[in-house]
Amino acid sequence: MIAVNLKSIRSASAGLLLIATMPLLAQPSAGAFPVRPIRMVVGFTPGGQPDITARMLAPKLYETLGQQVIVDNRAGAGGVVAAKIVADAAPDGHTLLFVSSSHVAIPAVHAKLPYDTIRDFAGITLTSTACYVLVVPATLNVKNAQELIALAKAKPGQLNYGSGGTGSGAHFAAEMFKHTTAIDAVHVPYRGIPEGITDLISGRLQFFMSPLASAVSLVRDGKIRALAVTAKKRVAVYADVPTLAESALPGYQWDSWSGLLAPAKTPRAIIDKLNREITRALSQPDIQQRLLSMGAEAAPTTPAEFDKLIAEQVAMTIKLARQAGIKPE
Repeated sequence: MIAVNLKSIRSASAGLLLIATMPLLAQPSAGAFPVRPIRMVVGFTPGGQPDITARMLAPKLYETLGQQVIVDNRAGAGGVVAAKIVADAAPDGHTLLFVSSSHVAIPAVHAKLPYDTIRDFAGITLTSTACYVLVVPATLNVKNAQELIALAKAKPGQLNYGSGGTGSGAHFAAEMFKHTTAIDAVHVPYRGIPEGITDLISGRLQFFMSPLASAVSLVRDGKIRALAVTAKKRVAVYADVPTLAESALPGYQWDSWSGLLAPAKTPRAIIDKLNREITRALSQPDIQQRLLSMGAEAAPTTPAEFDKLIAEQVAMTIKLARQAGIKPE
């Protein structure tokens, strides 16, 4: 019926076809993509592990895609501000979201988000995996996790700990530490990890669950002290630092990761092209070595695997938060 009508109204045919194909013309094919610089939005201030990893990958992608990749730091609310920007962006592959594991923890601590963590994004790939390290000021008189726990129990409500924002991975890891040890400490959220660690060094905070990359050089320089890592086993960059499981809390493990998302409805061909190029970049020895120096490992996945990981971990963190008595704010 439509074909017959179009034939009978020849004067309208060209206009109707142009209108019908405009959305397709506006969305570049994988062959044409990218047609302008790519904006990689990071929900944290410069210097944290997500930011460092994004800036390592940006020049590699420029080499293969032929367009600049601009890292845009949009800190706020543990990553919510950045996620909202990308959720609202055109689904054409030119605006991407570089996330950490805080992305899946945010729904557990925020009662209402301006986007849907699962439905409003399309996974491109996981980029790296790591863990957190429990750190304290060099001036604090504790040498291991057990001593920190004892100090916190002796001074309920008097110790402060920081994070990169409410709902961030550092916040959630510390909350689970609090719950598991039954200590009472005060959460102080910051716009980013570097700002929080600056206050840790000064003694305004007494402990911090830091991403490894943010703490390595400071621990090495003696500005902060590493008490334990949250990994299942010790990590090479902190070979002399025990895990929390072996030093104080049997069974405790909390991993961190980073990855790249696009707005939902981004064409599959563009998602797959980005996945291929990022996977290629992560396979290069210089990238792998830089990640290892930060206590992280390259861990590319398929888009489907990354989508599945996010869905599973959103459900897991919500469940754990309820068990720990963490209520959404």
